[in-house]
Amino acid sequence: MSKTAEKFEFQAEVKQVLDIVIRSLYEKREVFLRELISNASDALDKRRFAALTDASLGIEEDQYAVTLEPDSEKRILKLADNGIGMSRDDLVENLGTIAKSGTQEFLKAAAAKDKKGAPELIGQFGVGFYAGFMVANSVTVETRKAGDKKGWIWRSQADGNFTIEEAEGEIPVGTCITLALKDVKEVEDDFADGFTLKRVIKRYSDYITFPILIKGEEEAVNSRKAVWTKAAKDISEEEHKEFYKHLTHDWNDPLSWIRFSAEGASLRYDALLYLPTAGGMDMLQPERRGGVHFFVKRVLIQEECRELTPDYLRFVRGVVDCPDAALNISRETMQHDRHIAAIRERVVKKTLDHLDAMKRDETEKFNTFWSEFGRVLKEGLYADSAIADRIKRLMLFESSAMEAGKRTSFSEYIERMPEEQKEIYYLTGEDRQALEASPHLEALRAKGYEIIFFTDPVDEVVVERIQEIEGKKMRSALHGDLGLDSGKDQKEDKAEKEKKLQPLLDVLKESLSEYVEEVRFSTRLTESAVCLVAPEGGMSARLEKMMKAHQQGAETTKRILELNPKHAVVERLQAIHEKDAKDPKLADFAFLLYGQGALTQGSPLPDAARYAKLVAKLMV
Repeated sequence: MSKTAEKFEFQAEVKQVLDIVIRSLYEKREVFLRELISNASDALDKRRFAALTDASLGIEEDQYAVTLEPDSEKRILKLADNGIGMSRDDLVENLGTIAKSGTQEFLKAAAAKDKKGAPELIGQFGVGFYAGFMVANSVTVETRKAGDKKGWIWRSQADGNFTIEEAEGEIPVGTCITLALKDVKEVEDDFADGFTLKRVIKRYSDYITFPILIKGEEEAVNSRKAVWTKAAKDISEEEHKEFYKHLTHDWNDPLSWIRFSAEGASLRYDALLYLPTAGGMDMLQPERRGGVHFFVKRVLIQEECRELTPDYLRFVRGVVDCPDAALNISRETMQHDRHIAAIRERVVKKTLDHLDAMKRDETEKFNTFWSEFGRVLKEGLYADSAIADRIKRLMLFESSAMEAGKRTSFSEYIERMPEEQKEIYYLTGEDRQALEASPHLEALRAKGYEIIFFTDPVDEVVVERIQEIEGKKMRSALHGDLGLDSGKDQKEDKAEKEKKLQPLLDVLKESLSEYVEEVRFSTRLTESAVCLVAPEGGMSARLEKMMKAHQQGAETTKRILELNPKHAVVERLQAIHEKDAKDPKLADFAFLLYGQGALTQGSPLPDAARYAKLVAKLMV
């Protein structure tokens, strides 16, 4: 320390505050570089703004820059800018008092002088500078304020003191921060290495307005291409593709994009969202999501910010840049406030609006989207009741009226409904082939009714949220009585048959009491002898299987065994029963019928060995 240097003590209980900054404020040490570059960018903005009223303070527009100079041998990193610089009083005021933001004070003064011309500055809390002590044993600041002749040097080792002395000779206008770096083992990354610096700059500061240079290299490290600040009409398709790949590291072109902004008195932001062409293998896991990057004035605050999109839009990628967002003190996360809630609400609305338009005007592109992300979007049916109707209108699915691989919508299904059909019928299952072979569809097909095939795993849950579409109720072909015996003759015939054969039905029910809650005649069967159906409001066999697989503790639901009253099997059973109501063959045949029903609904046999023996016995 020079004899002429003045020694000061930090204010604001600096030792405790510095300890918080160095040890626990930031999750990642590398963010010190983001903070210092952000401060340098602010200083450049301040000088450029000051030159608007005093040209002598400015320089040529293309000369403004931030320059880094790493020295791996000496373990030193210098970061210099030719911004506004600081006077002696500025050093005492801004670097001597933690949490007193010089940027904040400048904004107040600038806004009071010229609200329209004030630059967008990042600092809010006045602690970012001290992040340098996370990676450095000591920090030296050399600076000269634009318009001043004297330069000053500030030094500290974060020990509660700092010194300020006048610089010898003339130093450039601006600020140069020299970090005496700690050993790599302490900080994990080598910030005296050019490749490390470039990686951190590209991650956090790639869109800073001013060029960020590594000394000795001609090209700026940062792209400076904040595409999201342009009007939608001014962004070319090639720019969209280039920016999307740069942002997401996805080698595919984006499927589509959405550009919007807000310019309100209390909330301003720019948003640029992308729909990917393809989803990842883990897209069904909400915790393994992509997301929207959150920026404040072109500086990355949080990657894949969960607060900006609900889980059912986790496939959306892109950027939101909001200068009015409330941040926590480390600027690594957002505080939960009305601004973020308002942006999230608009992101949801704009995304759904865009999907509506795509479904209407770009059918092929929307089909591509639905193939990749439809199952994720459908989660919104049970996650957000406010938008459930919008998602219903977007849904696509296969049906018995469409050839394999083709999809239709609810509105198209309703247009094709026969006049006498009052409900929308659907089946859930593993795949279309299995559903088409299901005996549950026989009577529906015979009447010419179209059946929707829901085969996505999430469909077992989401269809419960779709009670009605355009005044038409949803009806599962697997549940309850479909009420297809609408004619008077049909109802009387069924009632007469049940009355006549009730003793047989009672015997079968008693034999299968462990597995079924009822045995009855069916109106849904025209060809097959038997099927199992869930009670009204009961859980489907597939959902029950899924819940058991996820250890949800689901109990096995007793099914209803439905018999085709016109099938030869029923006549055979009745003949056996009339001859001897206690014939053991009735129990054997009842078990075979139950097994047949279980297999057709994709459920395991309760006693496969017994079933196999009975089949072999019957064959002999």
